[in-house]
Amino acid sequence: MKLQHLFSIFPGIPENSFSHVEVSEICYDARKVVPGAVFVAIRGSKADGHDFIEDAISKGAAALVLEDRSKIPANFSGFVLQVPNSRQVLDILASRFYWDPGRDLFCVGVTGTNGKTSITYMVECILDYARMPVGVIGTVNHRLGEKVWPSEMTTPDPVNLQKRMNEFRQEGASAVVMEVSSHALEQKRVDSVPFNSVVFTNLTRDHLDYHGTMDEYFKAKQRLFTDLLWKTSKSPCFAIINTDDKWGRQLRVADPAILWTYGHREGDFQYEVIKMDFTSTLFKVQTPAGEGEVYLPMSGTHNVMNALAAMAVGISAGIPLQTCIAALKTFTGVPGRLQAVKNDKDLSVFIDYAHSPDALENVLSALIRVRESMGSSAKIWTVFGCGGDRDKGKRPLMTQMALRYSNHVIITSDNPRTEDPIQIIRDMTDALPAGEQYKIQVEVQRKDAIQKAIRQAKAGDVILIAGKGHEDYQIIGQEKLPFSDFKVAEECLK
Repeated sequence: MKLQHLFSIFPGIPENSFSHVEVSEICYDARKVVPGAVFVAIRGSKADGHDFIEDAISKGAAALVLEDRSKIPANFSGFVLQVPNSRQVLDILASRFYWDPGRDLFCVGVTGTNGKTSITYMVECILDYARMPVGVIGTVNHRLGEKVWPSEMTTPDPVNLQKRMNEFRQEGASAVVMEVSSHALEQKRVDSVPFNSVVFTNLTRDHLDYHGTMDEYFKAKQRLFTDLLWKTSKSPCFAIINTDDKWGRQLRVADPAILWTYGHREGDFQYEVIKMDFTSTLFKVQTPAGEGEVYLPMSGTHNVMNALAAMAVGISAGIPLQTCIAALKTFTGVPGRLQAVKNDKDLSVFIDYAHSPDALENVLSALIRVRESMGSSAKIWTVFGCGGDRDKGKRPLMTQMALRYSNHVIITSDNPRTEDPIQIIRDMTDALPAGEQYKIQVEVQRKDAIQKAIRQAKAGDVILIAGKGHEDYQIIGQEKLPFSDFKVAEECLK
């Protein structure tokens, strides 16, 4: 793409300015600059891209986008655009460089503290079943059909996001569904995605190390339903909101959007559980498109809520309700989301990504409800830890939830990162209520903790291994070491 065309949308650019320059790439990381690239200087929390302008120029940057001109070398003769907000312009340039792939795709965004990954998997199942090829961008990976790309974060930076969407388009996708994190919304990574449907799952304590307060966390989520829906080019567009959640009831929605709500007994989409066991749920659903009976090969009312949201997305894409129901019957589950580990020891062992107090409460209370409905006297074992270099305030809250809903708790390491695992465990246990200590065992090494739970549990018991879910690594210090809860549990069960 010619540099002149890339920047023509910005006011004040001379007609023939640098019209001969061919742009090779958009970069915000000076280490990745190649000859002919546009380097966008971003102010981050740990580094300022303006400090690396000379590095970018030395590697052949043809143009600079920045907020502060003071660090441009006097001999630089390339194109320079000074802007108030480099992040915002990075997003615009990335979309333009990849020829606005979102225009040709049915775009779905899912945000909230919990449930994002499960909903994107369910939406993928429904759209694929309806012969609407869909690319997925999320925490576990990026994928389209049999093609899979690794994922570094929940929502990628604008350059990689637009690049991936363009690849989806070239590979024949007609839709994209993505997890949209609060960080991505705050940092304007998805501002140029023209969404057709957006989903709000819930909001509970998480990421306060970044946002500071729940109100600021909520404000970031709010942008998806106001700022981004106001400027989407898609019509009609839909806002699908969980109004069982108190924050969902507070969400404002842009006027052009059609609002659909979902919940247990209130909302446009409602459900009633008929039967549930540890592996499946049968429930009735009531929607604007009619009623039906849904078989979901997953347990837990939180997964029923996820299925409601996914069906709402399917219907917003013009897919009949009965097709959505038929698709969910074939659903094969989500890696690390109440994922069962098969065994011959008569133990119900599950791996789950729950790493916030609310998520842990959801999954444990679901297991308790299933146990009660089956008339079982099974004990519930919970193995979990808390991540290092993250919100410390949720650590005792996680322990409280585990104690409230479990018969036995084994506290261990999660991803300690640069913190001392022993100190993390102290933060989790120092405020224990009197008399609760007897429920808790501490085993710092995660593999040993999983092994201990499996060895001590009796036939019929339920073991929940929470916190890391699909992750196949453990971050200790600066190292990312191979570690999979699922594989470790499989080995121990043998």
